[in-house]
Order: sequence, then structure tokens, then C-alpha cells
Amino acid sequence: MTTALLTHSDCLEHVTPPGHPECLERLQSVLAALEGEEFVYLVREDAPLAEDAHILRAHPESHLNKIKGLVPAEGYATIDDDTYMCPATLRAARRSSGALVRAVDMVMSGEVRNAFCAIRPPGHHAETAAAMGFCFFGNVVIGARHALEAHGLKRVAIMDFDVHHGNGTQDLVWHDARILFASTQQMPLYPGTGARTERGAHRQIVNAPLPPGAGGAEFRKVMEERVLLAIEAHEPEMIFISAGFDAHARDPMANLNLRETDFAWATERLCDIADHCCDGRVVSTLEGGYDLQSLAASAAAHVRVLMERGNG
Repeated sequence: MTTALLTHSDCLEHVTPPGHPECLERLQSVLAALEGEEFVYLVREDAPLAEDAHILRAHPESHLNKIKGLVPAEGYATIDDDTYMCPATLRAARRSSGALVRAVDMVMSGEVRNAFCAIRPPGHHAETAAAMGFCFFGNVVIGARHALEAHGLKRVAIMDFDVHHGNGTQDLVWHDARILFASTQQMPLYPGTGARTERGAHRQIVNAPLPPGAGGAEFRKVMEERVLLAIEAHEPEMIFISAGFDAHARDPMANLNLRETDFAWATERLCDIADHCCDGRVVSTLEGGYDLQSLAASAAAHVRVLMERGNG
């Protein structure tokens, strides 16, 4: 077995206003980094369009219909101060969610051992009934619910190391005992959620906030002492990663000081748990990361580990 890379050119058609940080160049930089010779054995596949039924596993029909109704004929539709739609946005968002669905299918069938979804728009800020923070649908939760409801898994875990807290993921899984959500993030920072006291209806949410200026040592400490122990205790049958790389020291959006080696280490440790609990089944998806150089290098480091473990 090996590692799948799911993406689609439609994700480059989601255009944001000039100067917007969530730009198409982000995905271009990641895909360019994954074109090197060392990545030749990735199983590359176009992401399908998520069906309404897939999206409705995470969101009510009213939210989906609202997003459909906001698609502009031209120009931009403003969702909030940060979030814009162009005529191609809905199709890109469906590809982003569809990538997670297909990745789960590929891993569950044994076609690959793990997968990385190089997609945009991202998803972890999309709440149950609200698009926000560059996000429209909760991609990782759509994938997790697909694993549970289409493949009959009993428990899964989502780990989010984006520098911004995944308020949307937390909101979507708050009442779902099957899904453990663990997160490291800078605090205080947008969107203002992610306190340790936010535990979920079944105490299955584990937040490990980090102060501005924290680096790799602090990140690894909270991962070891809080996040990884909780994930292992949950005994997941698949692990999902919301892989945001904006906690990198170069990133302009926040003030953490992680490096590529820290993301690679976190990927290794999550794969260790997956090897122990669920035959190595890991599905990762791109979230944030806004310095193109560090985003590309960090994503490459992350995928490199997935490939090493996928071929193990």
C-alpha cells in the first residue's frame, strides 16, 4: 500500500479578491512541492464532487441551500469580512469535501494506506449553519461521518494543528460521541474559541491552546501530555488530520514558531497511534498556511512522512 494525493483543478478556480490570504497560489505552491521525484509514487486522483447527501451528514439542508443561493453570476459575494464566493466557489467547495469522501473510500478499501487531500477552500471554520473564516463546508467532518456511516466504523478521531482553532469542526462534532476532536492552536487568536474548558457533550473534545511565541518544544509537550494520550484512549478506527501549516514561524497570520520538523514529528506520532489502533488508516486535509515558502515545505514534510508510513 501507499499514499493517495487527492486534488482537483477546480480548487484553483475559487478566486478571492486581490491581496486575500486564502489565494489560489497557496494550493499551487503545495502541488509544485509535491511534483518532486521523491513524490513520484503518490497515487494521484482527481477529487470527485461531493454529493448533497455527503454534505448533509455535517450540515442542515438550510445551510447547503443558503450557500447554493449565494453563488454570484460574476464578481464576488461577501459572506463575512473574510469569506468570499466567486462563480466557481461552490464547485471548488464540493471538490474539497469530495476529496475527503474519496480518500476515506480509498483507505477503507485497502487501495492505499493513507491519504492527503490538497484542496481549497479549507473547512475547519465552517460551523453547522454558518460559513466563515474562508470555509464553507466542514470537509474533515464530512469525511469522518462518511467513515462512520458509509463504512460502519464506530469511532474516529480528528487532530487539528492549524494555528487557528477549528471552531467549525468543534461545533459540528460537539454532540457526537463517536468523534474525538483534538486541537492545538494559538490563543488568543481568531476565532476566539478553543479553551481547555470546551469539552463537548461527551467530553470528547480536547483543546490544547498555546500562547503567542510558543515553539516546537511547547507544541510537542502539549501533544504528548494532552492530545496524543486522548486520541489513543479513544481507540479510533481512523485518524483524520486537519493539517494547517500556519503555526510555522514564517507565517504572517499568527505568532507561533513551529518548523517543518515539528509538523513531521506530529505526523509521525499520529501515524504511530494509527498503526496501533487502526492498521495505519490516516486521512489528512489541507487547512491553513499563508506563507507560500513555509506552506510548501511543511506540506512536503507532512506528505513525506505519510508516504514513508504508507509504504511500511
